[in-house]
Amino acid sequence: MIWQSYFNVGKGTTMADAEDEILTLDEVAAYLKAGKRTVYRLAADEKIPAFKLGGTWRFRKSDLERWIAQQTTGDGKRRGKA
Repeated sequence: MIWQSYFNVGKGTTMADAEDEILTLDEVAAYLKAGKRTVYRLAADEKIPAFKLGGTWRFRKSDLERWIAQQTTGDGKRRGKA
């Protein structure tokens, strides 16, 4: 069952499970080492991949990783403002 993987957190989770992990605004702020207000603003301005669930922002970790990769060029320089 698909839902079993959500209830078995920490019990044999795979890399795919971790990539599909859904994060809260607080978790994303810690992950990006950014302020909560900054993350909220980026989400509200649609500058970072996010969705709302029950009125609160949620973030798929795999989408964030893809977004981070797109923010830098091959030489490590930033492409533009986030």
